[in-house]
Amino acid sequence: MSMHNRRNSMSSSQPSYLAKRQAESFGKAAVLIPEMAKKRPALANVTNQKPGSRSSMNVVKQPAKIDNTKKGSSTNIVKAKQSAVVPKKNPAMPVCDETLSRIVVPSGPCSMDLSLDQSDNLSVSMDESVSTCDSLKSPEVEYIDKSNVADIDSIERKTCDKLHISDHVETGNICKRDILAEMEASDKIVDVDDQFMDPQMCASMACDIYKHLRASEVKKRPSVDFMEKVQTDINISMRAILVDWLVEVSEEYRLVPDTLYLTVNYIDRYLSGNVMDRQRLQLLGVACMMIASKYEEICPPQVEEFCYITDNTYFKDEVFEMESAVLNFLKFELTAPTVKCFLRRFVRAAQAVTEAPSMQLECMANYVAELSLLEYGMLRYAPSLVAASAIFLARFILFPSTRPWNFTLKHYAQYEPSDLRECVNALHSLACNSLNSSLPAIREKYSQHKYKFVAKYSVPSIPQEYFLDMSD
Repeated sequence: MSMHNRRNSMSSSQPSYLAKRQAESFGKAAVLIPEMAKKRPALANVTNQKPGSRSSMNVVKQPAKIDNTKKGSSTNIVKAKQSAVVPKKNPAMPVCDETLSRIVVPSGPCSMDLSLDQSDNLSVSMDESVSTCDSLKSPEVEYIDKSNVADIDSIERKTCDKLHISDHVETGNICKRDILAEMEASDKIVDVDDQFMDPQMCASMACDIYKHLRASEVKKRPSVDFMEKVQTDINISMRAILVDWLVEVSEEYRLVPDTLYLTVNYIDRYLSGNVMDRQRLQLLGVACMMIASKYEEICPPQVEEFCYITDNTYFKDEVFEMESAVLNFLKFELTAPTVKCFLRRFVRAAQAVTEAPSMQLECMANYVAELSLLEYGMLRYAPSLVAASAIFLARFILFPSTRPWNFTLKHYAQYEPSDLRECVNALHSLACNSLNSSLPAIREKYSQHKYKFVAKYSVPSIPQEYFLDMSD
């Protein structure tokens, strides 16, 4: 991919929006120090990439917090209330302006029992159109005394008629009953959906959710041979270089893992039906990452920042035009089951039956799964199969003498060890060759302390008896 710079090189002064992000990240209002304002180099020429050229990249040491506060947003909150109630931001913990600035204690009869200490721990972002309590109008209904049983029964009958509620509703989760029945037949299966008090775990419907994901993963997959049948100007190596660069970008902007997986999914799906020339391949990459960021991130990077990381190779209008082309080709079907979706489920099942530290196992599985993004040949495997194979290989690397697959993983992944053989061997080859690869972004990422140095583990050969099917 030959990059043509259409603008002069950036001046030594830092752009205003990046300076603002840096200042917020350090919790200071002072002007950004010039030494800390090193600009990240753009993607190198993919056609003549040298193996040692990426080691000299000046990556920003302190990734900045992205500020996507919209200018001119209509937040008509009384300044007196805002200044009196909103807690001061902790300088050591940067947050977006849209998270805490809209938490207001309404006055009058409508009160909210929320202390300032509790509001500091809120991690959810508030909607831009949050209204104050004065604008909430109570419905004009007449409250009924509980002693008036006849009126209450009349309302209940009308409600049941309107909503078609039957008196004989079968309670309980069908999928959950299947799990319990299988557990009674085999006492070797561990129930991982038992945290009913935690709403984020969705324990009562988790099994149904992943059944739906397994059914829908075949609908949002790219073609497995688009390089051979569709593309004429780009090749497998160029795609790998682009993905490797996007891994660095996602780390620099601290994007969630789902954003990276969705970005690669959008790229491959678009390339499956559109001829792309190498000069615009990086443009496709940043446009897909901008779409995925808007879908997944609370504070997605702005379009100026995506132009900036490409060394202003592309104008804003070009990024928007490519974004529109991708969205229209995908028909705005942006929800796609990726490897990361299934990996969360399978990691919980693996942690329930393993003695390894949970963080170490999770990092190892994530490392192996991200290696699959670089390899074009891994597209022939379903995301759930890649996730299950990543768990298999991760457990084997951590405990080579222990059988990696068990009844709990078989139950939740719905794969036998023999089903994983081909995919596990492909991932095993990627892990073994990562040390000699000219694309080091993923290996360097998982060689850090926060990822438990899992990329530095040695990968022994896998005994073939580990792929024998399990019998009760």
